[in-house]
Amino acid sequence: MEEKAADDRGNLAGVQRIVLVLSGKGGVGKSTFSAGLALALCHAGKKVGILDVDLCGPSIPRMLSAQDQDVHQCDRGWVPVFVGQDKSIALMSIAFLLEKPDDAVIWRGPKKNALIKQFVSEVTWGELDFLIVDTPPGTSDEHISVVEALRPYKPLGAILVTTPQAVSVGDVRRELTFCRKTGLPVLGIVENMSSFVCPHCSECTSIFSTGGGQELAKHAGVPFLGCMPVDPQLSQTLEEGKGLLQDFTTSVTFPILANIAQRIMWDVIFSCPHTPDQS
Repeated sequence: MEEKAADDRGNLAGVQRIVLVLSGKGGVGKSTFSAGLALALCHAGKKVGILDVDLCGPSIPRMLSAQDQDVHQCDRGWVPVFVGQDKSIALMSIAFLLEKPDDAVIWRGPKKNALIKQFVSEVTWGELDFLIVDTPPGTSDEHISVVEALRPYKPLGAILVTTPQAVSVGDVRRELTFCRKTGLPVLGIVENMSSFVCPHCSECTSIFSTGGGQELAKHAGVPFLGCMPVDPQLSQTLEEGKGLLQDFTTSVTFPILANIAQRIMWDVIFSCPHTPDQS
């Protein structure tokens, strides 16, 4: 019976836990968080994959210095790109399927949804402890397709990323409603860009308002996973095209992401994900 259940899961048979990363709006650092979380889990000794379903803005390959890689076919489907010194992270993105990196994906919904279903069923991930799914902003039909395609595999849940401003927090409220209506458990909320740590004097300055993500988590009855500051060192690394792999462990965000990774692993063992309150 166990072998039959594994066969039914197809290429996801070896994937133990699936975590979606959502945001209500663009520009909040969702993809950076997804890549950073994958690296933190990998640093904790876990085998990790990233499925980038942000079809119109695939940025994770650049963040991981993999933008020039190609995917290949095998008998069971697509072979993901492996990144890192020990090839410890498996990555799949539409960026690997474009002829030119600047090509725009101008597709209607049905074509996007078909590719998302292919990504879920036809990527040969192998054995993974965690598969991180980086989604586009909003609550569109692409999100419905992702959730529906992954539902048979029982995703662990979703992490919602926001910035402190009221506009961003308001959008994440709608994301919480989406999770509730689709039955997707919420692992917690992360507040990104919550402050700026000066690289010279280490003084912490709140550029925007503060506490919006924490207050929203309290209101919704879901865990608040932590605040991530603006990190000039990490931003410069990405701008220079070196990728997160270059300086991630020396970044000020690394201990925060490592703590979030530990909390997720702790939740897997000792507790259940949360359903947002109806209010």
